[in-house]
Amino acid sequence: MRVDIITVLPELLKSPFEASILKRAIDKGLVEIHFHNLRDYTDKSYNQIDDYQFGGGAGMVMMIEPIDKCISSLKEQREYDDIIYMTPDGATLNQKMANSLSLQKNIIILCGHYKGVDQRVRDLFITKEISIGDYVLSGGELGAAVLCDAVIRLIPGVLNNETSALTDTFQDNLLAPPVYTRPADYKGNKVPEILLSGNFPKIEEWRENEAHKRTEKLRPDLLK
Repeated sequence: MRVDIITVLPELLKSPFEASILKRAIDKGLVEIHFHNLRDYTDKSYNQIDDYQFGGGAGMVMMIEPIDKCISSLKEQREYDDIIYMTPDGATLNQKMANSLSLQKNIIILCGHYKGVDQRVRDLFITKEISIGDYVLSGGELGAAVLCDAVIRLIPGVLNNETSALTDTFQDNLLAPPVYTRPADYKGNKVPEILLSGNFPKIEEWRENEAHKRTEKLRPDLLK
């Protein structure tokens, strides 16, 4: 997978990709991450990429021209499955969406700033608009990092145990069951006996029942 991220703050984005699972995926050659500074695509003085709103109003708007130049330059080099705009009014990121995106080959992620982008960018270039929650950040970079982490970890070979991702919370519209490790007895707080029994069919049955119980208690909306 190749991910091209268009941003005005590439330095803010780089650190998540220099450690942990994301770095491992890059080092294995399973994913390529490329950052594109939008200011490199403007011919305005002081590398300007935003301007005042037509009609007045508070807040600046990212201009269409540098975004067009950047996206067009990338599309001349390869085909993209999706051009994603990170925005608080997009579709909320969920596991189903991450699963789908993990199957793609090339994607562009555009990080918004200020009051957002000129609407014509969304009309002409964007194929998906994604939000990581009902709140507003100062820019789309952190959202882009969250999206990349959620997607890249699902690519075969990224996780040491590929079956781990299949049992994650939300994969079956259920929360994950409780998990335990050593010691089996900590200050009188004991691990459920079934997990120590070695009876794996019964253990799986217990886990499924617990997943349903937790989902019903904490996220009943997922069962609808």
